[in-house]
Parts: sequence; structure tokens; C-alpha cells
Amino acid sequence: WLEIPISQATTKVLPGTWVFKVKRAPDGSFKKFKARYCVRGDLQEGDFETYAPVVQFSSVRLFLSRSLLLDWYTCSIYFSNAFIQAKLKDDTFIHLPRGFTSLSKEKTCLKLKKSLYGLAVAPRLWYEHLWDSLKKQGLVQSEYDKCLLYRKDLIVICYVDDLGVQAPKKEIVDEFISELKKDGLDLTVEGTFSEYLGIKYNKSHEDTIKMTQEGLIQKIIDTTEMEGCNTSPTPTTVEGLSSNEEGKAMTDPWNYRSVVGMMLYLSSNTRPDIAYAVSQVARFSHCPKQSHAEAVKMIVKYLAGTKSEGIIFKKPKTLKLECYVDADFAGLYNREAHDNPTCVKSRTGYIVSVGGCFILCKSQLQSTIALSTSEAEYGALSHAMRAVIPIRETLLEMISKVDMINSKLRNPFGSKDIISKFPTVIYEDNTSALALAVGQKVTSRTKHWCVKFHFFWSYINDDSNNTKCEKVETQKQKADYLTKGLPKITFMKCRHLNQGW
Repeated sequence: WLEIPISQATTKVLPGTWVFKVKRAPDGSFKKFKARYCVRGDLQEGDFETYAPVVQFSSVRLFLSRSLLLDWYTCSIYFSNAFIQAKLKDDTFIHLPRGFTSLSKEKTCLKLKKSLYGLAVAPRLWYEHLWDSLKKQGLVQSEYDKCLLYRKDLIVICYVDDLGVQAPKKEIVDEFISELKKDGLDLTVEGTFSEYLGIKYNKSHEDTIKMTQEGLIQKIIDTTEMEGCNTSPTPTTVEGLSSNEEGKAMTDPWNYRSVVGMMLYLSSNTRPDIAYAVSQVARFSHCPKQSHAEAVKMIVKYLAGTKSEGIIFKKPKTLKLECYVDADFAGLYNREAHDNPTCVKSRTGYIVSVGGCFILCKSQLQSTIALSTSEAEYGALSHAMRAVIPIRETLLEMISKVDMINSKLRNPFGSKDIISKFPTVIYEDNTSALALAVGQKVTSRTKHWCVKFHFFWSYINDDSNNTKCEKVETQKQKADYLTKGLPKITFMKCRHLNQGW
């Protein structure tokens, strides 16, 4: 910054605040103290371009499954005080931070030379600054995820100031990091890919990685003041959770939205087993009743008994993209009031994996009311295809742009032409939905689905995509625990199929 008389400021002089924080590891252990001065960007005047992308979590898990498949060296990089490494393009003025004193006799302010946390443009400026450096290293952006970057011998994922880097040899990564430092970036190498975005990656042996978030689970337990509580074998009851409009208002002292928000992050990353339960309680964040708080506490009891668990990634034996789709038709009927349209809405659940490695899962109520079980199931299938197709295209792009060699510089899975023909299978347990997806014969009872649900037909009809829908037995339906509450034994079987424990 440059200290100048406040009279020379050409735009609004912005106030700021000190922010103090304890940074912790994914298991909750202490790492370091952090102090940061943040500008009140909400008081900025003007119209700014502020968009800055971050990597999708499906891309992070594709990145991880690929490292297991080919045994590539992987590490994470953290950029110290990332936002202040980017230069400001427009004049910006701030008041002197509390604790600073000026030697000048007149009132002064600071003219910023570089970006600062809190500014509306700070994330965008940092993204552009980092991208300029990565582009010099020969990296190109994925067409499907702007924060997934490729080079012939390198893959990089970027989430703001955290980078995941992967290459067949450690020397390639070391050279890449050296070039970033030469370009003026201040960074810290975290070593092996042991933690990323609050997720712990524990490599038990060469072929297995266990993903956990013990620290976040402990934070949820502490927030709800349920340390030492009795545990529950399942995260929810078999009966669906209703809005209970006439019920007693929540009396617990903890913040309902805060706890549900932490649970949502947990369920989408390492704990798909609580996705259905969390989706239920998230519906009532605007006006939680005591019954909803009790449902949250049941999830906490379940997490308390399975704190050290998560998802187990085993080395894929073959490259195969799989998606299990399920739907629960009008699951809240007789649970919600009959004049409430939600009582007849169905629920979609699907889970996607590559070579058996978890990539993505979803559990949510459908936006429209299905008139039959077939429509609910087919709607869920259509919704799942919106996730499967981009994941497949990203995987194909990854195969075409990056060498498919292992750490010994050999090609264990054949040529790129052979690998790019990997199968994609969507498993559906409803015969009518499957017949419509495969046979694609529209009848008078299904023609009203056309615009919304049939978009993926051309993709399945094209033999070059090697994509098909297949029948799966209900007992082997991996997405079952994403659509409804299950009895203990059934739930545990489904959990073992997806998460390995």
C-alpha cells in the first residue's frame, strides 16, 4: 500500500476489520493461528466482474481415482495469502487498519497496490493471476471444468488457493513447483496428497485410500453439545420427515442452519450414507420445529458412532463408469398434509462411480409431481444422466489429453483408443422406465414427459458413446439408501456396497 492524504482519494475510502482464526487439520487437530485484515467489500461502489470458478468435487474424485488407477505421484500445494499476490487494476482506498498509526499531521488513508481479502474483485483477480502462471507451464483448461487443468504429463485441480497436482514421477511435480516459484508465487508444498479442502486422505496401503472428515464430525457434535451421546445404527427412521406445521417450535440453543450446512458438506464429500437424512432436515431450515431438531440429533448420534469412517477407495481393476438410479414414488403421502403438494412429490437418488470409486451422489425431492412410479423412476434416470454425461466427457477428455502411463512409464491398460472405449452403465430397477430409456417408444401415457426427460436418447443411441441402461435387482440397487429410510440390516448392506464398510 501507499499512504496518502485522504483528500487525494478518488473513490470511496473503505473501512475494514481484523479477522482471527485457528486453522485446523481435517481430523480437528491444531495447525496454526491466522490473522487477516479484510476490507468491507460490501460497501464498494461500482459494477465489477467478480466471477471466479472453483473445481467441482466430482473432478476431485476423478483426479483421485486416476491416481489410484495409474499409481501417479500426487501432492497438494497451498498458496500463502493468495489474494494479496494479485495486482489491483483499479484505484482502491482503505482507512488505516486499527493498530496502525500515521506520522502525518493530516488525515491519511491507504492506496492499495495489490488485492486484499474482502474486496469484491479479489477472487477474480487471484484466479486470473494464478491462471496466467499455470498457462505458462503448458496447462490447458478442461471444457467441462475450468479448474481442472491438463498437460501431457500433469493434471492440476484448483480450489481458490489449494492446488492438487498429479504426475507419473515426483521430479515432474518438483519442476512444476519450481517454475511457479520462479514466476513469483508464494506457496507451500503440503507433501503427499494427505488432505484437501478439509478431507483427510489416508493411504492404508498401495491400493487403498480412505477419505474421512473426523474434524468436521467432531465440530458438529460439539456445536450440538452431544459429546458422549448414545449412538444410533442408522441416520434416520424408516418413516419420512414431515413439515409438522402445527408442531412445537425448536427449543435447542444451537443454530439449525449452521449444523445442517456442515452436514450437507459432509454428505456430499465423504458420507453419502447420510445424504437422504440430511436432505430431509435441510427442507425445514427456514422454520425448524422440535421434531426436525430431533431428526438432526439422530443424524448426530449416527455420526458419533461412525466418526472415523468415510469412503474407502480401492484401486480400480478396470475403467468403467457406473450409475445406480432409484426413486421413491410419493414417499411423503400420509406423512404431509393432503393439501400440501409436497405430500405427493417423489424423491430422486443416484450414485456415480468410476472403477468402483465414488464420484458423486444426489438425494432430493423432484421439482414436479410424477403421476406414476414409472414417471418418478424415469425422471430420476433423466436427472442422473445430466450428471453422468459431463463426467463421462470429462473422463474421455482426461484420457485424450494426458498420457495413460503408470509410475514405471508403462501403459498397463493398452492404447488410448482402447481405453477411450470404456463402458458406461446406468443401472435402473424399474422395468417400465428401463424399457422407455432403451426402446424409446413414446405412448399416449408418456408423451408429456418428452421435453424434460428424453434429452439423453441421442446419447444412448450413438454406439460410439458405449453407454447403455441395464436392469438391476432391487437387492443390488446401490442408490436405495438415497431415496428412503431403510431398516438397519438393509441400510448397512447398501452402505457396504458404496463405501466399503
